[in-house]
Amino acid sequence: MIKVGVVGGTGYTGVELLRLLALHPQVRLTAITSRGEAGLPVAEMFPSLRGRVDLRFVTPQEAALEQCDVVFFATPNGIAMKQAAELVAAGVRVIDLAADFRIRDVAEWQKWYGMEHAAPELVAEAVYGLPEVNREQIRSARIVANPGCYPTAVQLGFLPLIEAGVIDPAHLVADAKSGVSGAGRKAEVHTLFAEAADSFKAYGVPGHRHLPEIRQGLARAAQGEVGLTFVPHLTPMIRGIHATLYGRLKAEADLQALFEQRYAAEPFVDVLPTGSHPETRSVRASNMCRIAVHRPQGQDVVVVLSVIDNLVKGAAGQAVQNMNIMFGCEETLGLDIVPVSP
Repeated sequence: MIKVGVVGGTGYTGVELLRLLALHPQVRLTAITSRGEAGLPVAEMFPSLRGRVDLRFVTPQEAALEQCDVVFFATPNGIAMKQAAELVAAGVRVIDLAADFRIRDVAEWQKWYGMEHAAPELVAEAVYGLPEVNREQIRSARIVANPGCYPTAVQLGFLPLIEAGVIDPAHLVADAKSGVSGAGRKAEVHTLFAEAADSFKAYGVPGHRHLPEIRQGLARAAQGEVGLTFVPHLTPMIRGIHATLYGRLKAEADLQALFEQRYAAEPFVDVLPTGSHPETRSVRASNMCRIAVHRPQGQDVVVVLSVIDNLVKGAAGQAVQNMNIMFGCEETLGLDIVPVSP
């Protein structure tokens, strides 16, 4: 059994992680931390976990995290980087669901996240946890930087085209929409029901924190710099991401075959038939990314539609997928979930 600790189990990503881990046949949850809720039964805060998780929240000091095999950080940015070194030194493997180790250029990370990095020496060691790209490195990683939700949907949509060299990497556009759970489980005016319902808006147009992460991944695939315009939007739904991606073709290719071949062996990427339009509800509560590729009017612009559940493939599910790879489990173990519909 894999002894698992979870740091920060009170947010949407945290409870989604607990939902998946509670059903995993090779996992034994040993500690779930929260300073503010220490002593409270987890199932009292989240009744959905009654009969599945019988632990109480504990403070990080009481959690004995150094005795775990792996520790997940489902915390705000800036927390994992302060605790990871001690855990790694104790032989514990770390999966960070926040952004602390995602961007290799520490100065770039500090610019976008507005704080000094507490463990720059670990950034170079951390493996970016997109299994469809870094599966082999993830197997032996001590620290995995779990990708962000927007970056997962956007990169999976663009990668086959960039890797094959059939689009111009200097002119990429990602138009992405997310449900309100992407903002986290906290009280903010813009995510109140009366503010977000029956409305639709773009945000972060001058620059969003996920931009350098997406650009980094695509540049690696292109083996050079990329030009990316990334515009996120807030939609009046709870969960889900829909990314509409645009690229200008520079070489002829069978686009459908290109995507089908690239993801033929990937258990959590589903390339839909020609002419399809994936919906966010088709992946709700699952670890699946569904993709469709179009070439409108046969012209030189390719349009890729990519949908994920932001809390699962965009966060907790991908983290469990990474854990499975790290500990030699079947990659789909605990994640073979039929999406919820309606």
